[in-house]
Amino acid sequence: MAEHNLPILVVEDDPSLREAIADTLELAGRPCVAVDGGEAALKVLGEQAFSIVVSDVRMMPMDGITLLKEIRARLPHLPVVLMTAYAEVDKAVDAMRSGACDFLLKPFEPQALLAHINKYELPASDDGAGVIAIDPASRELFSMAQRVAQTDATVLLTGESGVGKEVVARFIHRQSARKNGPFVAINCAAIPDSLLEATLFGYEKGAFTGAQQAQAGKFEQAQDGTLLLDEVTEMPMSLQAKLLRVLQEREVERVGGKKPVALNIRIIATSNRDMAEAVAKGVFREDLYYRLNVFPVAIPSLRQRREDIVPIARHFVVEHGGRFGRTGMSLSPGAETALTAHSWPGNVRELENVIQRALIMATGSSIGPEALNLAPRPGGEKPLVPELSPAVGLTEADKKVDNMKDLEREHILRTLVEVGGSRKKAIERLGISERTLRYKLQQYRDEGHFND
Repeated sequence: MAEHNLPILVVEDDPSLREAIADTLELAGRPCVAVDGGEAALKVLGEQAFSIVVSDVRMMPMDGITLLKEIRARLPHLPVVLMTAYAEVDKAVDAMRSGACDFLLKPFEPQALLAHINKYELPASDDGAGVIAIDPASRELFSMAQRVAQTDATVLLTGESGVGKEVVARFIHRQSARKNGPFVAINCAAIPDSLLEATLFGYEKGAFTGAQQAQAGKFEQAQDGTLLLDEVTEMPMSLQAKLLRVLQEREVERVGGKKPVALNIRIIATSNRDMAEAVAKGVFREDLYYRLNVFPVAIPSLRQRREDIVPIARHFVVEHGGRFGRTGMSLSPGAETALTAHSWPGNVRELENVIQRALIMATGSSIGPEALNLAPRPGGEKPLVPELSPAVGLTEADKKVDNMKDLEREHILRTLVEVGGSRKKAIERLGISERTLRYKLQQYRDEGHFND
């Protein structure tokens, strides 16, 4: 796991042992806060964030079990390791039932303490791969993700578009026993229906016109690793039955094939839709929903974890500043205030787009609020027809369509305008499916090309 910058909370009423534990952690390069009891622990937990709590069981007036229950009520996913004497093993069992991660039998070696902390502590900040968890809601999210990563349970990640579902999925993979295996992702909404089956399950030579050689599908490609089924609710009903069978049997049969291939993979699925509603509407199989919903994880929107906004924005300033040749850029205090106050309907994806634009628009080494262009949406109402984004600050040459994606986007949005916003008419004129149009519009919305 990456280096942590959140301290460890040590709760121990014995001064000598408390000092010894603190010394052990500091010698290992781990910051800590050491307090003498449960009341003091609850006070500092309300003032700052910690990566893990290490607490004694036998304390007065509040013992470790009571403290544990209080922590579970306030911060349900903050890891807690309890220290107990051999004669108190029955209390340790009670502690595990109450939500403790584990317990250490006294006396213990420094290596045992460090091993428990490394095993259970909460990821606290940017781990070099897009994981930033400063807000308590995010810390609880990644604590839960870390716990399920230790198992092979199927995980269902839900949340608004742009919240970072794939980031969480990759985190689970990296924290799992499959971390050295492949991580394979497929967006079920981005691939045409006619190609999705062959892409997922693979095909044999001659299975259909153009199949000149056999090809392993995404399931086989993820062997011994993790397969991410992104936006699984967009999968056609015709394929859902086959997916259900693969999940039940843990084997896949290629299109045109007769020999099943045994699978050893971890499944993670995501959706930005209300899956229960999709089941009720008959567009998603109920049995498949329950097969995927083994361990559900709801990812909070960016506006629900505001303490993450500025750290994530700073991360994007460094990442994209280097890419754009604008190293050394920083956010002004006014810009950080504006970022924190914004509602972020497009979540982290919108924030990333805003920072990229601000890096281009800012004239000096500091990004001010004016460069962010965070104008509020008047009235909060959704227009019937998408508003095309103005090409502010661009030359006529810059405005020219220079690739197929731009051409496709302009064609789709212009068609919508011409038919008065009617998706049914747009589908007929464009010759695409409703699912494809819905996916494209969500993509353009997330990229900031129009407001809705």
